[in-house]
Amino acid sequence: MCPDRESLRFDMGSFGSESSGSESPGLGSSGSGSDRPAEGYERVGPETEYTPERGYGWLGRTTPTAVSRGGDERPRRSLVTADDPFWFTADVPEGNYRVTVVLGDRELATRTTVKAETRRLVLPQARTEPGQFRTMEFTVNVRNARLPGDETVELGDGEAQTLHWDDQLTLEFSDERPGVCAVEIEPVDDATTVFLAGDSIVADQPEPPTTGWGQMLTRFFGPEVAVANHARSGATVRSFVAERRWEKVRGQLGAGDYLFAQFGHNDMKDGTPEETGYVDGLVDFVETARERDAIPVLVTPPHCREFTGDGTGVSIDGDYPDAVRDVARETDVPLVDLHAMSEALYEALEPASLDGAFVDEAHHTDYGSYQLARCVVGGIRENDVGLTGSLRPDVGTYDPVDPTPTPDEWEVPDVTPAPHRSI
Repeated sequence: MCPDRESLRFDMGSFGSESSGSESPGLGSSGSGSDRPAEGYERVGPETEYTPERGYGWLGRTTPTAVSRGGDERPRRSLVTADDPFWFTADVPEGNYRVTVVLGDRELATRTTVKAETRRLVLPQARTEPGQFRTMEFTVNVRNARLPGDETVELGDGEAQTLHWDDQLTLEFSDERPGVCAVEIEPVDDATTVFLAGDSIVADQPEPPTTGWGQMLTRFFGPEVAVANHARSGATVRSFVAERRWEKVRGQLGAGDYLFAQFGHNDMKDGTPEETGYVDGLVDFVETARERDAIPVLVTPPHCREFTGDGTGVSIDGDYPDAVRDVARETDVPLVDLHAMSEALYEALEPASLDGAFVDEAHHTDYGSYQLARCVVGGIRENDVGLTGSLRPDVGTYDPVDPTPTPDEWEVPDVTPAPHRSI
């Protein structure tokens, strides 16, 4: 079993240096001196499937291949790779964890995309040339459904089996030729946590092609920030409270954390913003966050895919975007106007190009959600909130009128549903 709140280090594919250059899809540990992992690391070979007794290992149906390059430069002497996405998981308690991955291969080029938990993009297409290694860091929020006492968050059908409501930290590796040499998992208590409250447009979606922008927002922050996405498909402000999701968030919000709230697509089905409790709920979110010295940020709901004959975007959200703007103004809260930015974005893509951004009239592909996440990052910069300094150095400026990359240029792999914990 993995120890509670202690650092975990894994030497991937480690096996005998005498087999330099060989590959093996299922090599067991020989117990020889050359087979020992780097000091302080656990050895993880292709045969190391996850079991509750072990507390870590491979999850899902893909068995990675081990590649040994020999030598004594541990843990860079070996790696794991696969043609299909593969998952590694470790039992950890609820909290934030700094993850360090060593990527590369002494003899061949690699390209690795890393996602965390349920399809949260953290490292897109990290490339290494032969003989080059990259050590990269990001922070992952892990949570369960438990509340103080005997209460729990009310989860929907199948939600308990997803990778984001458990006591495990799960990583997905994929791309043209992923090369993973080592993984380190370290508990951290000083990370800034960005809590997301919202509906399906934001949520961690378990199966492609549908993706929430919260699953893409993780890509833009450095390792000092963790994103805790509590959004849920079908949620309204009222149901978010009734299902005790707000209680879960409220209990974890701390000084210096952030709360981003975006609702509206489901609330509007039940009446006006005043009738549905939308306005009062947003005000309560703001006041509660401030009581905990956290920073609330309100986000207007984006447009849906509906266009007039001349290609102009049409809102179907009624008075809800204006209600968010009013609350933000009256409470002096930063506003990310995703409604306005999404209109500019969709008109720039034009109807013919929107197929790459939408799954249906309301929900987005990974490409579309990536563009919305870029809009949110633009709103963070525009409001000059403290998170601006935590954006990754490669995150450039963005204009939704000229969205990049284009759908044809988008190459981040997203073809396989994340495995449930029962697999």
